[in-house]
Amino acid sequence: MTNDHPTTSRTAWLIVALLFPVALLNYLDRQMIASMKTSVMGDVPSIGSEANWGYMLGQFKWVYAFFSPIGGYIADRFSRKYAICGSLIVWSAITYLTGHVQDYHELLWARTAMGISEAFYIPAALALIADYHTGNTRSRAVGIHQAGIYCGVMLGGFAGYVNEWPDFGWRGAFDYTGLVGILYALPLLLLIKDAPRAVGAQQTEKLSVLVALRELLTNRSFLLLVLYFTLPAVAAWVVRDWMPAILQKEFNISQGKAGVSATLYWQAAALVSAMVGGWLADRWMRKTSRGRIYVSALGMMMIVPALFGVGNAPGWHSFELAIASLILFGIGWGFFDGNNMPILSQITRPELRATGYGLMNLVSMTSGGIADWGYGTLTDMKVPMNVTFGFFACFCILSVALVLMIQTKEQDKNAA
Repeated sequence: MTNDHPTTSRTAWLIVALLFPVALLNYLDRQMIASMKTSVMGDVPSIGSEANWGYMLGQFKWVYAFFSPIGGYIADRFSRKYAICGSLIVWSAITYLTGHVQDYHELLWARTAMGISEAFYIPAALALIADYHTGNTRSRAVGIHQAGIYCGVMLGGFAGYVNEWPDFGWRGAFDYTGLVGILYALPLLLLIKDAPRAVGAQQTEKLSVLVALRELLTNRSFLLLVLYFTLPAVAAWVVRDWMPAILQKEFNISQGKAGVSATLYWQAAALVSAMVGGWLADRWMRKTSRGRIYVSALGMMMIVPALFGVGNAPGWHSFELAIASLILFGIGWGFFDGNNMPILSQITRPELRATGYGLMNLVSMTSGGIADWGYGTLTDMKVPMNVTFGFFACFCILSVALVLMIQTKEQDKNAA
């Protein structure tokens, strides 16, 4: 299958356009609850402590992590289309129900169910995009899809202001978001299509779970990519989930302003850099098969000083430094985030892409959940922010070394 044919090219970009709103909705939900933390905790007093809030955030990630490889395997073996549409339908219903929880345990179970529903989306969606964009548009296509994620986070950042609308509130935000998802699910189901299978690919449908796992887990480059994917995500989840509360507390600003400040700038930067990074990676691939790896490593190098800046901004009483550091973080993150599936596509065969990405999510989200819970615990223990974010920066330095050790299929062929 090639993207040179005009009809194929139109279909490939239509897939990206159809999935963009789903990516937006997935991350809108995640950011809304972080931005409305003060409102939710005030309305649900049984949450009690920062540690409980962190555990709730972590529970979502741990469940999401566990089910990601399962969702990926189902998408690889059966249908990416039905994995995506089924995820959206269930996600929409749970989002609506979240607005009706009455205590901490109901909220915890709602977030647990949300983790299951979302686990089936990202591996299938990115694999479907990679199926259609087989040539020099893959990084750009993934970058545009990831831009939907950033738009969702930015929109979710404004959710902190809903506390100022007494007839709407945080519950109304979840109600209407769930309804939007339900309304979009039907046209998505009618319009989206699985990519045609390559000749001989029918045999790969018979891959058992054990065979798929063995092939992936004995692939040295895949294991390096899993670690590379995980270490910076630990910091990113703390930034995404805790930064609204951090800015509100450290700089004594309103919940609404904190939510917008913590998301708008770095997500806007990530949105632009994901598309620029995708274009740069696709062009660099014309010269070397490591083009996407180099662009991703460049982004990771930007994240390191950004984390030091975020960690030290409260101690230096500099709101401007916090925002500037978040913007730099976003630029680096866009370069990194838009190239993970394209790199995975260079080291695994198409029939294992969703499963591989699911395994990456398993390790990454499990670690991110521990980080969320751990950060809440460290906050209760009064551990300084600069110490915690200093460790995050060290993780990213290690990540640069890891990604540069990855070998692509083209390199392996040349070595042979």
